[in-house]
This record gives sequence, structure tokens and C-alpha cells, in this order.
Amino acid sequence: MKTTTKWVSALAFDATADSGHTVRIDTTVEGGGLGSGMNPKKMLLGTLSACSGMDVVEIITKMKVPFTRLEIEAEAEQTTDHPKVFKYVNMVYKVDTTAEHLDKVKKAAALSHDKYCGISAMLSKHCAINYSIELI
Repeated sequence: MKTTTKWVSALAFDATADSGHTVRIDTTVEGGGLGSGMNPKKMLLGTLSACSGMDVVEIITKMKVPFTRLEIEAEAEQTTDHPKVFKYVNMVYKVDTTAEHLDKVKKAAALSHDKYCGISAMLSKHCAINYSIELI
């Protein structure tokens, strides 16, 4: 696994994976960036959500849970001193299934955080990751 990250301008960078996919990482214009991409910590929250979301989709599909939508909201509070790190992460999995399948979705999220999601495993060594499930 390898990425190459190249400075673009101001505080904008393009990160390219060895697969050829590129993402823009930046910050706001007010923060000195171009406003052309997600900032690194928001990208990390998105990466955590996508990593866990992939697990949940695979698991509930195998469990034959009917759904057509899964949204994951992740929110973190940072420390005020440098380096500013996450104090905690709160995640809400929103899935459009029925109440009878709620326990299966909860089990899938637990398996993701406890066993499968490497991003969750890494972050949880430094801050609490809390999650809940909502039916939509």
C-alpha cells in the first residue's frame, strides 16, 4: 500500500494511491487553503465512516437485511492544544430497514468496530469511538 501526496498550491495537496485514484486534501480559504477539498481531519472522519460502512454493508447483506440506504454521520471534538487530536468520535448509522432487523444492524456495527475496521482499531487506541443506529 502506497500513496504519493503532492503540494498543489497554498495548503492544497493531491494524494494519489498506487491504484491511481486521487483525492484533494485542503482547507478553507480563511484557513490559508484554496477551499478545494476536505481538510485532513474531516477526511479521517470520512475514512472511518467509509471503512466501517463497507463492513456493515457486507455483513448486513450476508444477514439478508433488506436496505437501500445507509448514511453514517461522524462528529469529533478536538483538543484545543497542539497537536489538536480527537477527544472522541460519535457516529450515527442511519439505515432504511425495519425494526425487526435493528439487532442485526447493531451486530454488524459492533463487528465492524471490534473486529474488522482497521481505521476504527487505530483511532480507538487514542480516543473513544461511540456509535448508535437509527432507522430511517
